[in-house]
Amino acid sequence: MTGRMPEEPGPGPDALRELTERHGGRGGLLPAALERARSGTAESPEAWAPRVAEAAGLPAAAGLGPATFFADLAAPRGERHVRVCTATACFAARGGEHLDEVERALGVVAGTVDETGSTSLRTVHCLGYCYAGPAALDGTLPRTGTDLADQLGGKAEPSAPDIPATDTTGAPVLLAGIVGEQSAWDVWRGAVAGLRPEDVREEVAASGLRGRGGAGFPVAAKWAAAAGKRETVVVANGDEGDPGSYADRLLMEEDPDRVLTGLALACFACGAWRGTVLVRSEYPKAMARLRRAVERATRTGDLAFSIETAGPRPFVEIVEGAGSYVAGEETALIARLEGARGCARPRPPYPTDHGLWDEPTVVNNVETLAALPWIVAHGGASYARRGVADETGTELVCLSERFARPGAYEVELGTPVGEIVTRFGGGLKDGRELVALQIGGPLGGFLSGHALDVPLTTAALAEHGAALGHAGMVAFDTGTDPYALLRHVWEFAADESCGACSPCRVGTRRGLERAQGRDGPGETYEGLAKLMGEASLCAFGRRVPAAVRSLARAFGPSLEGWDR
Repeated sequence: MTGRMPEEPGPGPDALRELTERHGGRGGLLPAALERARSGTAESPEAWAPRVAEAAGLPAAAGLGPATFFADLAAPRGERHVRVCTATACFAARGGEHLDEVERALGVVAGTVDETGSTSLRTVHCLGYCYAGPAALDGTLPRTGTDLADQLGGKAEPSAPDIPATDTTGAPVLLAGIVGEQSAWDVWRGAVAGLRPEDVREEVAASGLRGRGGAGFPVAAKWAAAAGKRETVVVANGDEGDPGSYADRLLMEEDPDRVLTGLALACFACGAWRGTVLVRSEYPKAMARLRRAVERATRTGDLAFSIETAGPRPFVEIVEGAGSYVAGEETALIARLEGARGCARPRPPYPTDHGLWDEPTVVNNVETLAALPWIVAHGGASYARRGVADETGTELVCLSERFARPGAYEVELGTPVGEIVTRFGGGLKDGRELVALQIGGPLGGFLSGHALDVPLTTAALAEHGAALGHAGMVAFDTGTDPYALLRHVWEFAADESCGACSPCRVGTRRGLERAQGRDGPGETYEGLAKLMGEASLCAFGRRVPAAVRSLARAFGPSLEGWDR
């Protein structure tokens, strides 16, 4: 599990912000200090987190809050720390059987350390190897494949193939530097030398670009809400946690310069002097490559050496996440950066008014930022001609291991889902029958394998009870037990709820309890689903019932009652 809900959670995000303001703003130092302390001990956070907080001049609870919330800090850790993926694509690959095999191979149960303290094992959602699962990280080294347990046990050669990446459009936007030769930094240098911030904002407005992180909010409108304020911060959200998607990992690992160029352009357009990239801890290779790319760009003068020397060329820092799905939500991500638990905050106020340390903050997804160099180079009108009228441009669609040709495909929005599945993905491997297709992660939704004549757009998918999300596609064949998949969805929801609001915190647990057997959801489920869908604080809790309904519709009578 990648997130925890502490029994005694400590100070919330806003309380921590007030605390750190009284103590010199030192909350921002906590994440790195807590990580260093955790890496040197197998003890529980209660033994070391208070000391870390006190050393930073903060109350003990300020350390215990995040240390008991984030799985990277809360989970026991031995000298050898293995993280095994139990997310949807890896579940589909082996029906979840790989976890038992890994536990036997390592001689340790998930969530524990062996008696000698040498090996620890933790389950996570997800590692971004959905195209080759099941997968694990042995320290920072990836391992993938059906013989995963043998690899971890030293009985098979390690395997971790690169992400297959294919452009289907003929003129790639997001893959321009991976399958093409476009230099993103050349675009940046031309922009900073010859354009005004308002020029960039106008081109992005003309492009119709919407955020690719799931919410689909117009990028230009978000920028306009924070533009022109020197204290504005732009955050690149690289906390890609949707099981089934590895688009951000591909971009951060194989073309980090494009991501950083997009961040620099966003900073320039908003008048921000500072940018931050938050990268999932489950993506160690992406973290390393981004840091090296920042060093290169700083040496060449494309980025500033420090916040004191920043101006049109921003100062950029790379920050590591700590193992929480819901911390990818923008207000929860901001709480993480401030050193608090990764809980969603009520809105309004919105981050563009009061974000990181109460400053105006723009949060853009990695894939969103990666589109900016192409838009600035070719013009917003050219981008707007791609895709469909209300949802322009291209998207990276990630196909899971069950497909004959898994990998990341750049497609134009509006491409029929069925075409992506059959023409690009080649259908399922070994000619298996596609029963259900999950789109957009665990909160996105499911389509029946016989109802794929749907355009890849937010609006069209919504009409069928699904959502675009990160556009990851996980296939399920006839070997999938629908009730096992139903339990898997509820287990994910219960594990990853941040616990900030009762409808989601309690609702996900109640939903899981009802999914444990095969007797159906019961008479009270409809009320539970309605409460979660209407009263949850953020989209996480609100989307769970809708995702379950779409799953029930995709599988039909076998999940009768869950379609309410």
